[in-house]
Amino acid sequence: MSEQALPTLLIGAGDAARELARALLAAPEYGLAPIGFLDDNADLETVLDLPVFGRLDDLREVAAATRAKAALVAIPSLPASRIAELVNAAAASGLLVRHLPSFLAAVERDIVVSDLRGIRVDELLGRRELHVTSDKPRTIIRGKRVLVTGAGGSIGSELCRQISRFEPAAVYLLDHDESNLHSVYLDLAGSGLLDSDEIIIADIRDQPRLAMVFDKFRPEIVFHAAAHKHLPLLERHPGEAVKSNVLGTQHLVDLAVEHGVERFVLISTDKAADPTSVLGASKRIAELIVRRSARCGTAMASVRFGNVLGSRGSVLAVLASQFASRQAITVTHPDVTRFFMTIEEAVGLVLEAMTMAADGETFVLDMGEPVSIVELVHRYAAAANVANVEIEFTGLRPGEKLNEKLFSDAETTLPTPHAKIYATRGVDVPADLSSLLTELYAAANRNDDEATVKVLHRILPDYQATAHPVAPRQRDAPYPDGF
Repeated sequence: MSEQALPTLLIGAGDAARELARALLAAPEYGLAPIGFLDDNADLETVLDLPVFGRLDDLREVAAATRAKAALVAIPSLPASRIAELVNAAAASGLLVRHLPSFLAAVERDIVVSDLRGIRVDELLGRRELHVTSDKPRTIIRGKRVLVTGAGGSIGSELCRQISRFEPAAVYLLDHDESNLHSVYLDLAGSGLLDSDEIIIADIRDQPRLAMVFDKFRPEIVFHAAAHKHLPLLERHPGEAVKSNVLGTQHLVDLAVEHGVERFVLISTDKAADPTSVLGASKRIAELIVRRSARCGTAMASVRFGNVLGSRGSVLAVLASQFASRQAITVTHPDVTRFFMTIEEAVGLVLEAMTMAADGETFVLDMGEPVSIVELVHRYAAAANVANVEIEFTGLRPGEKLNEKLFSDAETTLPTPHAKIYATRGVDVPADLSSLLTELYAAANRNDDEATVKVLHRILPDYQATAHPVAPRQRDAPYPDGF
C-alpha cells in the first residue's frame, strides 16, 4: 500500500465492486487502497484475496476496527434511499465517501475509476480543510496521564484516538454512557473485554464520584468535552443545561486545581459569543469559570467550535436522512448561516489550544466566512448526485441566531503563535460570580426554569434571549442548528 493511499472499504462484493477493486489496485496513483469488502451475502469470506468483513450494516464497526479512511459504495442497483443511508453511516464514521453512478449509467460503459462521485469536505465547507496540529501536543502529552470527559462522543472519541498516538502514560475515557465507552475502547484497544482501569463510567454532575476518579487516577491533563449541546432542547430544559454545562464544568475545574492538574481545556461553542440561547449562555458561564481559576496553578483554556461536520446528530446525518426519506429538506430561514468545521479540525484546535493554555484564554479556529445553510444543502445534493432538491423553510426557533459570530462585541481578539488560531479575552469575571452561581445551581436543582433563566441573565448582562415567532409549518425541523 502506498504511504499516500487511503485504506478503503468497498461496500458490496458483486461484479461492480470487483471491477472497481481491480481498477484501484491497478491504479495506486488514485490514492485509494482496497482493504476489504462489506456484503450481505453471508457465504462470502474473501474476494480477490481480500477479506469480506461483514454485512452492509456493520459499516461503522468495521470502519473503526480496520481504521479505514474511505468507503466506496459499489452496488449500482441499490435504491437511492439505501445509498443515502450508507453515505450517512460512512460520513458519520469520518470516512471519505464515494459511490458509483446509477445502474443504467454503469451498463452503458465499463466501470472505471473516473466514474466515482465524491462527497468532499472542502466542497461542503466552501474552503480547504485546515490541518493545525503541530508536534507540540505530542511533546506535552508523551508520558502523561490524560483524562477525557465525554469520551464516548464524536469529539471526545476522536480526541482519545489522537492522544493515544502520542505515547501517553494512560488515557482515561470518562462518560456516563457505557455503550459509547464500549465502542470507543473497542476501537482503541482492539478488545471488547472492558477490563481496563482506563474506562470510567461517571457523570460530571456527580462531584463525589469525580473526586474519587481524580484521587485514584491523578490525571495530569484534562480535556472536558462532556456537555448537553442541542439548542432547542436546552431552551425547553434550561436547568439541565446548567447542571451539566455549568455545574459539571465547575466540578472538574475545582478538582483540577485541587489535584494540581497541569493543563485543562474546555470544549465550548461559538454560541457563547453574545449568547441568545440557554446553550450559549451556559457555555459562556463555563468559560468564565475556567478563566477565574486559570491562575491557580493549572494552565487553562477554552475552545469555541463551530458546527462540526460528521459529529453525531450533525448536518451530514440530517441531510442524508432527509434525502433518504425523499421529503423536503427543512431549513429554518433562507438567509441563515453557520460556521462549520470538520472533526479533524476541531480536535486539532483542541490539541493546539492545550499547548498555548495559560490564563484562561478562549481559542477559536479561523473558519473563514460563515456558510449559507441553503448553499450547503445544494453542495451536498450535488456531491451525493441528488437532483431536484426541495427546501422547506420552517422559521427560526427560540434562541437561534440568523448569523453566528466567533467573538463577542465586548471581547478583544488576539493573535497566537499559530496563524490560523485566534485568542480572545473578554470582560472581567463578575466579582459576585460565586454567589450568583450558588443561586443558579439552587434554581436548577429545584427545576425552576423561570428562576434559572433569570439568574443566567443576571450573570450575563449581554445574554439577549430570542423568541422568534413560530412560522406555520407542516412538520418540525430536526435538531441541528440552522435546520
